[in-house]
Amino acid sequence: MSCLTSPVELRVPVREESDVGVARRRAHELALGQGFREGGAGAIATAVSELARNIVLHAGKGEILLSVAREGGRRGVVVVVRDEDPGIRDVEAAMLDGYSTGRGLGLGLSSARRLMDEFTLVSALGKGTTVTMKKWAHEPER
Repeated sequence: MSCLTSPVELRVPVREESDVGVARRRAHELALGQGFREGGAGAIATAVSELARNIVLHAGKGEILLSVAREGGRRGVVVVVRDEDPGIRDVEAAMLDGYSTGRGLGLGLSSARRLMDEFTLVSALGKGTTVTMKKWAHEPER
């Protein structure tokens, strides 16, 4: 079944800690606008903030693209998080709870993966990382 994704609706540049909050709010608002209940919208917002914080801590700059997906009769939110440097040396390890190359708890990527319905990560050293995530609105707001 094909998945139709709308053109990017929101682009959030991420360069500093305050951008993490902006990205989180925009993701939350978009999800609520697509019929997500508060729990689903909160999950998307949390996943976005985890990855936005990773951009600030590890890459210094990047962007988050938020859009709407439609497949059959369901609606969802697509999040693309990307930076251009430094890339992740060991993607498999980075996806494990507790793995960190900094001072964090090492839960950002693995938590984001658990919170979303679909999650892919592509990274190349010196070229950057792109994470694409989707969450589907399982029950529309009544």
